[in-house]
Amino acid sequence: MASRWHATVIDARDPKRLARWWAEVLGYRVTHEDTRITTIVGDQSPALSFVPVAAGKAAKNRLHIDLAPDDQDAEVERLVDMGARRVDVGQHESSWIVLADPEGNEFCVLVTKG
Repeated sequence: MASRWHATVIDARDPKRLARWWAEVLGYRVTHEDTRITTIVGDQSPALSFVPVAAGKAAKNRLHIDLAPDDQDAEVERLVDMGARRVDVGQHESSWIVLADPEGNEFCVLVTKG
């Protein structure tokens, strides 16, 4: 029997705040919220769940989200206006832009395919 992908779980210092930030980014909605976990879901699966951790992020993510917007430049501007920041990963001439969410988790905004 195979497993099915239910959710990606993200450690956060403020899970409720970070979940709401990602819900706005992705057009998702909060479906569960308590002191141990906040989960957001959209029309596509899997869900994203955010759990509290005391320690801040200390190193590069081992897993990250790739976003595929209709307009890369406009989406990067929108995300930066929402509190994301650009991350210099030492790559040049790439088709993606690396940003970090408000808690420092890196994610990529892919180039628009035409």
